[in-house]
Amino acid sequence: MTGFDAIVAGRGPAGLAAACLVAAGGKSVALIGRPQPVDDPRTVALMQPSIRLLETIGLWPGELKVRTSPLRRLRMVDDTGSAAAAPEVIFDAREIGEDAFGWNIPLLFLIPALEQRAAALGATIIDADVLSASPSGSEVSIKTTSGETLSARLVLAADGRHSVLRQAAGIATNSWSYDQTAIATSFAHSGPHQDISTEYHRAAGPCTAVPMPDGRSALVWMERPARAAELLALSDADLAREIQLATHGDLGLISDVGPRRAFPMQGLVARDFARNRIMLVGEAAHVVPPIGAQGLNMSLRDAAQAAEIIQHADDPGTPERLRHFDAARRRDVQPRQQVIDLMNRSLLSGLLPVEGARAVGLALIANFAPLRRFMMRQGIGLLRNLPEAMAARRAG
Repeated sequence: MTGFDAIVAGRGPAGLAAACLVAAGGKSVALIGRPQPVDDPRTVALMQPSIRLLETIGLWPGELKVRTSPLRRLRMVDDTGSAAAAPEVIFDAREIGEDAFGWNIPLLFLIPALEQRAAALGATIIDADVLSASPSGSEVSIKTTSGETLSARLVLAADGRHSVLRQAAGIATNSWSYDQTAIATSFAHSGPHQDISTEYHRAAGPCTAVPMPDGRSALVWMERPARAAELLALSDADLAREIQLATHGDLGLISDVGPRRAFPMQGLVARDFARNRIMLVGEAAHVVPPIGAQGLNMSLRDAAQAAEIIQHADDPGTPERLRHFDAARRRDVQPRQQVIDLMNRSLLSGLLPVEGARAVGLALIANFAPLRRFMMRQGIGLLRNLPEAMAARRAG
């Protein structure tokens, strides 16, 4: 049996970031998981605290930044056709003293960069899955599908929404589904995006165009499953015309649609975020629809919080440390998940009173600057008590 200070299960962005942070802190860490698909067309909007995490592990600025686009303004457009239409809302990073809310990074570049950094920092990478885990009073023993047995005082479960480690910890979940499918792709356009991310609120869910370099934008289009299937079956030229309609010509002529993938929309939240020397990270703990760029940013805060505990505790897996992690992550995740769920369901309801309430709320945000600034700070994660790896650097 091989022992480590910590074990991370899962080679998605959150698991890789956790392994990088633990290794950068001088602790021994094993990273267990199969490599992620290299053809994922999605991008992720990483907000300022997440970008600071990349700085902490030595990935930002650098080659990764060249392949990204800043998000300087976020625009919300009511495209429901409702009689109770909401006003357009524009969030500008300059209003809260920031040059940009964050940067939009293709997973095609982010995941390999994190993989290489984890290896360079000394993480032991095991190309296998977790077969079983046995928590005890002093450690967790893990068997892998490659036949290895590993142990650590703390395990970070970043192994996805069907987490084997979450089950081994005895943690139950609440889960639900939405009558939606998200289509992820990218496209070229003749007009400039001006570093503006636009979220069109449609009756079937948001359709979001997010800036990319070189005259392109990423697209996350949430639709009813039958309509999503129709869109996926279209030729590139026909899908470009549909995107042209969905974006109202705001980006000019649409062309050169990239690879596309579909994802059924689901929600999940763990009833505990830590138990039995296992902390949940990312989609093992929470799953949200792609609204407001919250999902991965929350997951990276999971990773940074767990890595900080490992760094500063002789035994990071004690009940006291687990309770601290659970409380900290619950305060962050649950309110955000509830707001995202409410926003999504308000679009799907088709009920005039619900649409009216949403319109009133967005009108308040659009016209009341203190509330708008509060929403911006909360939305990008400028929170009190951020983990050290994500906190603003002090001058001098």
